[in-house]
Amino acid sequence: MPLAQPLPDLNALDLLVSVAEAGSIRQAALRHHISQPAASVRIRELERVLGLSLVERATTGARLTTDGLAIVGWASQVLAAMRALSSGAQALRSDQNSQLRLAASLTVAEYLLPVWLAPLYATLPAAVSLTMANSEEVAELFHGDQVDLGFVEGPSLPAGLQGRTVYRDELVVVVAPGHPWARRRSPLTAAMLAQTPLVSREHGSGTRQVLEVALAEHGSQVQVAVEFASTTAIKAAVAAGLGPAVLSRLAVSAELNDRRLVAVECRDLHLTRSIRAVWRARTTLSPLAKDLLAGIAAPT
Repeated sequence: MPLAQPLPDLNALDLLVSVAEAGSIRQAALRHHISQPAASVRIRELERVLGLSLVERATTGARLTTDGLAIVGWASQVLAAMRALSSGAQALRSDQNSQLRLAASLTVAEYLLPVWLAPLYATLPAAVSLTMANSEEVAELFHGDQVDLGFVEGPSLPAGLQGRTVYRDELVVVVAPGHPWARRRSPLTAAMLAQTPLVSREHGSGTRQVLEVALAEHGSQVQVAVEFASTTAIKAAVAAGLGPAVLSRLAVSAELNDRRLVAVECRDLHLTRSIRAVWRARTTLSPLAKDLLAGIAAPT
């Protein structure tokens, strides 16, 4: 197989076009902010790579050979294409810097992101798109390059992502005011919660994962009466008496305040969790993503 022909240097081609326009290597060198000897070296190297004589040198200036004129014609097209490529790449960078693609678990999307995004809109208006999904689905979106920055719940960082904790959340057991647990004077135990069918989020939800890990530490599993993919649906089901649920305190604060739901203490379960901002490992965050993260106070 023959060896590939070395490609000419773009800067040298640009210089050759300038020689044709200016009529001398000296004037072309001035345009390119290099010395005349450096310009001559660059032209000779171009001639060597192409195997052609391109410039006839004389005391009155420089004149392109017939081959040189042909090369200048092609070089002009190549340089125009490269400038179009550079301009297009700059436009893509500008487009990326003017939009922010977010994905977040339901709790984060509904109760935290609106507060976090407000300062970004005030100081740097941008197009922000938000995909709401459970934590497992948020992690999957990164594989398809569909998101710049994500927010997930759960006991561990998803594989292939890096991130940092941005909020510490507490899960609480909630029941309807008429439920027997609403009148308990002593805390629930992990065993009691494990024996009771719950109104629960679906598999892949960060809330569900935290509860599963907490009960597994006691050798128990979650018993599910019914699954919902919506926190709002779970709260309505609990309030209607369908059964207890374990939800973020953020999500039920209004219902607890007006007694539509009642929180029940559970003494021996660790029901706190970290909410993390995540992004693809070994990648650089966009300026907008950095601005958003910078505005989120570190959890205490």
